[in-house]
Amino acid sequence: MTAAVPEPGLLAPGWAGSPAASATSDTAYLQALLDAEAALTRAQASRGLAPAEAATAVTEAAHADRFDVRSLAERARGGGNPVIPLVADLTKAVGAEYGPYVHRGATSQDIMDTATMLVATRALGLVLADLARVERALARLAAGHRDTAMPGRTLTQHAVPTTFGLKAAGWRSLVLDARDRVAAVRDGLPAQLGGAAGTLAAFGAYGVSEPTALPAAFARELGLRPPVLPWHTLRTPIADLAGCLAFAAGALGKIAVDVLTLSRTEIAEVTESSGGGSSAMPHKANPVRSTLIAAAARRAPQLAATLYGALAAEDERPAGAWHAEWEALRDLLRLTGGAARDAAELAEGLRVHPDVMREHLDLTHGLIVSERLSAELAPLLGRARAKELLTRLAGRTYPEGRSLAELLAEEPELKDVDLRELTDPTHYTGSAGALTDLSLERR
Repeated sequence: MTAAVPEPGLLAPGWAGSPAASATSDTAYLQALLDAEAALTRAQASRGLAPAEAATAVTEAAHADRFDVRSLAERARGGGNPVIPLVADLTKAVGAEYGPYVHRGATSQDIMDTATMLVATRALGLVLADLARVERALARLAAGHRDTAMPGRTLTQHAVPTTFGLKAAGWRSLVLDARDRVAAVRDGLPAQLGGAAGTLAAFGAYGVSEPTALPAAFARELGLRPPVLPWHTLRTPIADLAGCLAFAAGALGKIAVDVLTLSRTEIAEVTESSGGGSSAMPHKANPVRSTLIAAAARRAPQLAATLYGALAAEDERPAGAWHAEWEALRDLLRLTGGAARDAAELAEGLRVHPDVMREHLDLTHGLIVSERLSAELAPLLGRARAKELLTRLAGRTYPEGRSLAELLAEEPELKDVDLRELTDPTHYTGSAGALTDLSLERR
């Protein structure tokens, strides 16, 4: 038999070559299906429903390289899922003596759902490893730039000063939120075993004395959580995956869009460590990592929406709702896994330019600290007078090309005020440093 070559991802540079791509390939999915089938036979053997030799025979036969993925994919059209042709091929591979113990009592959805949980568990472990890399790199950036002042921007405009340390700390906080959600979902993913209509009836017919104990034995064989009930149409695990993956992609997307803004030619406060080239313009170094992450963040919500839509699954087993999940979930795992890989590279190599940030603090001729001046001058001049003065002088800064500090220094009533201190934007970052320190205490 010929094993499938993992999809190269010609149109998917965001996940091509990533750990998540390998963990979700057709071959990986096939192996998960086989792992589920082998575990089912072992679980039945542990309950006296199958001989130990049958469990050994099925487990030894259940290796993906012994099966033709392309053939399975083409024959899956006949029954609507790949489990049906796989059971036929696995039964043949096991042989006449123990072949009848393959898939005994199960339904296709039991195996498909369980394999999906295995693929997700394995892929999420890789995502978590990359999120840990991102978190560590951002912690270093936050600590190293705790007091690096930069313009804070609201609604695209300079607002008041902030620090790059606080910005990086905020990115890290989102990554930790994503980590916690992904880890919680991964650790709670259940096996699926219910039989044709979720009643475990066939297992009782085959002689299991306590059919309700069999799903837990099956789950133990796979390292998954025992299901409380068969969840053929109770799709909480899928919805949980949709939520945590879309959130993780969005959290990484926030970092990406900030870097894309800050690395614009006319801003250039940060740059990626090695930008991508252009096919037409030799001078360009495009922020490719951020671009790919942002693309993933834009696609992820729609994929999650497909998975949430499948919650409305009719009867005891649905037609179409369950089937709609497969590609959407795999795409979502790949996108988020690729984004985590790219975010790790982005954060580890990000170049920060404090000198440029400092220059930009002066772009508004001192107006960036008008909030502070309003608060500090009100007790001295009175609130109304302070507002009138600042409004009038602010209107002169751009036309005259002079700083607010210069204009304020010409006001007789402010001759005893330390305007250098009050108008220095690096001295008006509030509690940014303390907030950064506080955020870094989170582990």
